[in-house]
Amino acid sequence: MGRAAVGSHAIRTVFFLATLCISLLPQNALSFYLPGVAPEDFQKGDSLNVKANKLTSIKTQLPYSYYSLPFCRPNKIVDSRENLGEVLRGDRIENSPFVFKMREPQMCNIVCRTILDAKTAKQFKEKIEDEYRVNMILDNLPLVVPIPRQEQEGPPIYQLGFHVGLKGQYAGSKDEKYFIYNHLSFTVKFHRDELTETARIVGFEVTPFSVKHEYDGKWNDKETRLTTCDPHNKRAVSSSNSPQEVADKQEVIFTYDVAFQESDIKWASRWDTYLLMTDDQIHWFSIVNSLMIVLFLSGMVAMIMLRTLYRDISKYNELETQEEAQEETGWKLVHTDVFRPPNNSDLLCVYVGTGVQFLGMVLLNMVFAVLGFLSPSNRGGLMTAMLFLWVFMGLFAGYSASRLYKMFKGTEWKKIALQTAFLFPAIVFTLFFVLNALIWGQKSSGAVPFGTMFALVFLWFGISVPLVFVGSYIGFRKPAIENPVKTNKIPRQIPEQPWYMNPMFSVLIGGILPFGAVFIELFFILTSIWLNQFYYIFGFLFIVLVILLITCAEITIVLCYFQLCSEDYQWWWRSYLTSGSSALYLFLYATFYFFTKLEITKPVSGALYFGYMLIASYAFFVLTGTIGFYACFFFTRLIYSSVKID
Repeated sequence: MGRAAVGSHAIRTVFFLATLCISLLPQNALSFYLPGVAPEDFQKGDSLNVKANKLTSIKTQLPYSYYSLPFCRPNKIVDSRENLGEVLRGDRIENSPFVFKMREPQMCNIVCRTILDAKTAKQFKEKIEDEYRVNMILDNLPLVVPIPRQEQEGPPIYQLGFHVGLKGQYAGSKDEKYFIYNHLSFTVKFHRDELTETARIVGFEVTPFSVKHEYDGKWNDKETRLTTCDPHNKRAVSSSNSPQEVADKQEVIFTYDVAFQESDIKWASRWDTYLLMTDDQIHWFSIVNSLMIVLFLSGMVAMIMLRTLYRDISKYNELETQEEAQEETGWKLVHTDVFRPPNNSDLLCVYVGTGVQFLGMVLLNMVFAVLGFLSPSNRGGLMTAMLFLWVFMGLFAGYSASRLYKMFKGTEWKKIALQTAFLFPAIVFTLFFVLNALIWGQKSSGAVPFGTMFALVFLWFGISVPLVFVGSYIGFRKPAIENPVKTNKIPRQIPEQPWYMNPMFSVLIGGILPFGAVFIELFFILTSIWLNQFYYIFGFLFIVLVILLITCAEITIVLCYFQLCSEDYQWWWRSYLTSGSSALYLFLYATFYFFTKLEITKPVSGALYFGYMLIASYAFFVLTGTIGFYACFFFTRLIYSSVKID
């Protein structure tokens, strides 16, 4: 009764702490809302407010807020609420001076005029050199630049955001100059309801131009009549033949057009054009390739289980004398040592518990994504969901770690709970903090603010750590897992192994096939993260994830069986490392991707890339290693429980 009371008190304490933590999180760090889920109807003439998001570059990977450059500003800059995922992504959503009227086209609206000085000209040049793009949002749709396909027919390719400017040369000159896109030609696509005459926005596109605007007389703010772009004479900007150069003391006039185009696309399908996948054949090829690996491994496992093991078990069970048993060789000979606790068993328990935590997070996250809860319309939703699922899965991490720890005859469950709660998160948080300091030093909006950092620490200490302790307490109260065979006090000597059973060799070989099952899909994931593209093919990804888990389990079982047949019973750590070594290949592939696909030149940006990929590879190691360990664990228990032992 006393232990049950302690357990219920601990659970109540955790729920109290969880509620307290959520209530204490800063407003800008945790705002639960699903943007874009409910459609908004607009009457003709209704105001449409364009929001400015961050400036992004695939060359630097360092986002900056829109107003870090001297663009035109509204009278008052208002920050939009951002959820935890948006803040971690570097999104900084603010109002902009671009205001439209629904279904009322505008031509050559003057936003503002600015005179560049040496400092502002340098700022623009740096951003143009690094190929920064301006991101904007209207009715939760991101601004895109349609790029026509050169060879094949079909819909255009959409580029997220427009470039700040471009580099070029005047005719007859070899000097390279910088030009700014100061005229934006917006197109708002809408779907009209014929009954109510209301409209819903289904597309937001822009074509940027660089135009050196001219005007007669003195400058009179927005009343000035431009000669290069005049709505009265129906003279619109259609080319960048006389571009606006970025230089000291240059006068830059920012203008925009807006056109409204009726569309047959319904509101529910408006994201389809953004997420249009034209290369789905590659994904099917990836899945077929992975299935071939799975079928090959499944055949090997089936052969071992149905032929070799069945024959071996039948033979062992028919033995009548001890002398005959001693003449046998193979996996049965190590039955008195196969469940001997390994070296550093505490650390193995911690890593297995962390892997269970990861597996639960990934599976639930994938289910939510496949069901559509984490679509790109819910900006930051994927990262927010990952964080919250991670902390709440701490319950299963503590439970798994303490169950294994008790099987190894451990008695200090609080120690193992503490290590499970802190080891992996502390390593990742330290690396993340260093990377964040580098971003902060570049004055990028990607730097996580102190309030959000505090929120992350609270999620860790306030929810995850208590849940790990509760899980460990529950797991340790359960009866210890009984081994199917007894273990000798004196360990058996392991015979000399052939070269191909060398631990290093077999571990490295074991990671190739799990990596091979996912590397094609990995290319698309890296492209979406580092080349600023949408990734919304979670159906494919879910299939690949299932194939990965099966591959990790099967390759570990096969190599574990070969190891036991060689009378080497030290399988605990090797089973974890066999499938976990696929993380090494993931990091090597990420390195290859860096040098072949990315154009990152700045040391800080390179450090960010390798830092984040190191975190991803470490997480992949923990996930795949745990799958391999449990596969081998259940396999060994199965085969040794099937044999009669005297």
